[in-house]
Amino acid sequence: MDIRQIRAFLAIADTGSVTRAAELLHVVQPAVSRQLKLLEDDVGAPLFERDRRGMQLTDAGHVLMERARRALRELDAARLEIRPIPGLISGNVSLGLLPSSCDLLAGPLIGVLQQQYPQIRVSLSVGYTDHLLRWLESGEIDAALLYDPSPSPGLNVEPLVGEVLSLVGPASLSLADDQPVSLHALGMAPLILPSAPHRLRSLVEHACAVAGVQVVIAAETNALSVQKALVTQGFGLSVMPRVAVHGEIERGLLSAARIDNPAFHRRIELALPTTRRTPAAVRCVIGALRTCVREIASGGNWLGASWIGDAAAAGHDVIPAE
Repeated sequence: MDIRQIRAFLAIADTGSVTRAAELLHVVQPAVSRQLKLLEDDVGAPLFERDRRGMQLTDAGHVLMERARRALRELDAARLEIRPIPGLISGNVSLGLLPSSCDLLAGPLIGVLQQQYPQIRVSLSVGYTDHLLRWLESGEIDAALLYDPSPSPGLNVEPLVGEVLSLVGPASLSLADDQPVSLHALGMAPLILPSAPHRLRSLVEHACAVAGVQVVIAAETNALSVQKALVTQGFGLSVMPRVAVHGEIERGLLSAARIDNPAFHRRIELALPTTRRTPAAVRCVIGALRTCVREIASGGNWLGASWIGDAAAAGHDVIPAE
């Protein structure tokens, strides 16, 4: 198995055709067919089936594709790190962001990186904390912002932002941050929450159980956009960071009030795996991300949040800056 076989295999998987794969790789078709045959002989299983739609991956092909993409990504990253453009830091960096704040951070972050590190290629993945943790462990992403990750020897974390969760409802309820609600407000109407075992779902259920508040779940969804849509349509209330519904509040669709209970205060932390070295390109990206988060939170544009990075850094070892 060599890199030419891997590239030929992935090109066929992406295009569904040996002919189009050859065009993509700028080689003749028999060369692509030969590389595929050698790879199938090596793994001892057919990787594609032919049908009227073209070349379709077999079960073995799907297994190999997932790992082959990861291996190729690592090889490309190593090549860029070993032979960077003179005077410029280059490389591929995959960064994980949270759904509630990705829209707030993506534009400023990419703007800084294009200006300061134009040779770094950045991939932004969006997911909840549990998903991002799995991607960090598997090597699919290099760093991520997480909500209150559990202590782990495999994770190096740095607190950046403290955030208060809000009760979110239709605009007609006139919820407002200067009128915080008690925990008992969560039991006054059906709730629309993420599916278990999502951490926010666990937080709500545990806090309410301790306080003796009975909650009714109207709907479960792991899509933030669906949560907001269902609340807008009047199917129930929800719990989420205020920043996640800033646009809907501005348009008069939703309203939000902070929940006056310590359990509904969370920290957003920057996390990197301790099991892998941190290349220069990754250090540059997390340095830029840290700066963007600090400026947005300190400037008051991250609603319901406050910058805590400097205070956290004063007494603890943190992720090294660039």
